[in-house]
Amino acid sequence: MAINAHFIAGQWLQGSGAPLTKLAPENQAPLWQAASAGAAEVQAACAAARGAFYAWSHLALAERIACVQRFAALLDAHKEALAEMISRETSKPLWETRTEVQAMIGKAAISIDAYAERTGDRESAMPDGKALLRHRPHGVMAVFGPYNFPGHLPNGHIIPALIAGNTVVFKPSELTPATAELTVQLWQQAGIPAGVINLIQGGKETGQALLENRDIDGVLFTGSASVGTHFHRYLGGQPEKMLALEMGGNNALIVADAADIDAALHVIIQSAFISAGQRCTCARRLLVRHGEKGDALLQRLVAASASIRAGRWDAEPQPFMGGVISLQAAQAMLAAQDKLERLGGKVLLRMTQPDPNSTLLTPGIIDITGIDVPDEEYFGPLLTVARYEQFDEAIRMANNTRYGLAAGLISADPALFARFSDEARAGIVNWNKPLTGASSKAPFGGVGASGNHRASAWYAADYCAWPMASLISETLDAAGGNVARPAILTTDSVRTLCLVLKLILTAWLGQRTTTPGCRSVTKPRKITATAYPTRRRRRCRAYAK
Repeated sequence: MAINAHFIAGQWLQGSGAPLTKLAPENQAPLWQAASAGAAEVQAACAAARGAFYAWSHLALAERIACVQRFAALLDAHKEALAEMISRETSKPLWETRTEVQAMIGKAAISIDAYAERTGDRESAMPDGKALLRHRPHGVMAVFGPYNFPGHLPNGHIIPALIAGNTVVFKPSELTPATAELTVQLWQQAGIPAGVINLIQGGKETGQALLENRDIDGVLFTGSASVGTHFHRYLGGQPEKMLALEMGGNNALIVADAADIDAALHVIIQSAFISAGQRCTCARRLLVRHGEKGDALLQRLVAASASIRAGRWDAEPQPFMGGVISLQAAQAMLAAQDKLERLGGKVLLRMTQPDPNSTLLTPGIIDITGIDVPDEEYFGPLLTVARYEQFDEAIRMANNTRYGLAAGLISADPALFARFSDEARAGIVNWNKPLTGASSKAPFGGVGASGNHRASAWYAADYCAWPMASLISETLDAAGGNVARPAILTTDSVRTLCLVLKLILTAWLGQRTTTPGCRSVTKPRKITATAYPTRRRRRCRAYAK
């Protein structure tokens, strides 16, 4: 049992909240146990991050980068242990979690480059000085991590935030606490100063306490649309806080033509069933043209999907996919399949759970052509199929969702992709590539219910710092004397001006005997503070003199 599960102000501490137990997906044996972070630990973590912010943000950028690079080196040194831990917690096979750890290592160099390109400092000359652009950290950033990539996705928030000079309070998914614990231990070994990164473990109550804490200056979230929408609603009246939401999608993959069926099947299966369908960019909807070619493609797809091996994370030979994250998630996927079938869907390949004590599911495919189904993200190995007649209809079907994360096209026609990319409403639009593929040098995010226009990956630097623009001159004198300066009055000029003003005022007063707010100007009387408003009182006294 992990007794001291929370890393606060450089110390590993016990929690005071409810017990938290992580069960192994393959057999439900206890894998990790500890007490959740209670209100006291959440407050202590936020206070520690606040206390460490000034020193960390004023540390030279090169020193912050050096700490990140030491962390990356430690990831490389412990990559096999970390990959195994991710596999144990998520059920993903080792071949896949090894790629996740490699992505964590690469994130350091990518984030350093992105900070320099997207933010950093800029200086440009002006005729009378300089224009300076600098970027400043927000302060204390609350990072909420997901379970599907418990190492890589939180890492994609934490590293850019630290490079920019922010401090972090990290709340991982309660379904992957051990991965988070090991990751933060490596940060500690890298020499991160106390309070710069803090770890609090727990479920909904812990997360809500962190969201509500007044010491946080921003929230960086990756997870479901329902939780992200709750965060957006709660922080809606707090524009001073940064909110970056990376959520899911009901992603469509269109098959327009597939001369090479084997290649098309590879793209479809990688899009729909990798990670047991637990990637936010996984294809949830496959759109196939009516006709014999479409029928042939679906027959081959069903046969290929039925042969996919789902197995334990450490099995040899390695399976294509493992199980879903929990028994609850497995039951939710089976319930979704039943729901779609009741609505009129035709099951082409039934998703099953071979072992009721394991989260392993076999792939499922269901035809929903012509029926109304909920616009939901089914986070598992379940692919829906809908048939279309014309490409116009396929584009409309692909866009018919409140989400807007990923979309894809399988076609040999460049003109079709040009049109599709012009009309698709998604942040990621791929051509003859799996929807789950992404570039480290590109932004990652969606529109609609998939995010709030705060793309991560290469653009993560944008939401980790705010821009400060300055116009500067090293002297008070205008550069080059090109700017006109106001004339300076001499003493004689001031005396002459006063005399002229006095003559004008005397002539004007001679033409009127009263002034609004004063009974008589020619015969001054004592003016009390209560008799007249302040502005009028001052004017009357001037006139009386």
